Amino acid sequence: MDSRERLIQIKEASGMNWKEFSAYFQIPYRTVQDWERGNRKMPEYLLRLMEYKLRIEKIIE
Repeated sequence: MDSRERLIQIKEASGMNWKEFSAYFQIPYRTVQDWERGNRKMPEYLLRLMEYKLRIEKIIE
């Protein structure tokens, strides 16, 4: 699974829409859109940190 697919999976597990997801992490909405569409590659370390934060705050399991 690539980072784009994992990002989509994490976002769906959180129950947030893309606007809420980008606001939660304070990342520009356009950047998140580019990651989701595959126009830009998301750094792997950032994906791991996002997932870690969501797990620690019990938003996802």
